[in-house]
Amino acid sequence: MKPSLSQQFGECVRTLRTEAGLSQVEFGERCGFYQTYLSRIENGHANPTLNAIEVIANALGMTVFDLFDQMRPAMGARKK
Repeated sequence: MKPSLSQQFGECVRTLRTEAGLSQVEFGERCGFYQTYLSRIENGHANPTLNAIEVIANALGMTVFDLFDQMRPAMGARKK
């Protein structure tokens, strides 16, 4: 079964966060979010708002569009 969009987004955030060398606590402080909320996002159990997605992207040093582009390989190419 294919992971849900929230699961794919969470996996992407976790990968980018760990590649940046940040713990959930450090990343939470950078975002202004509780670590528990970030954990729920990374595990696909929370659906962040667009504003929260923008905060996450900025904390990773990218735009929302860059963040979504990082998800493309995980989602697979869609044929038109």
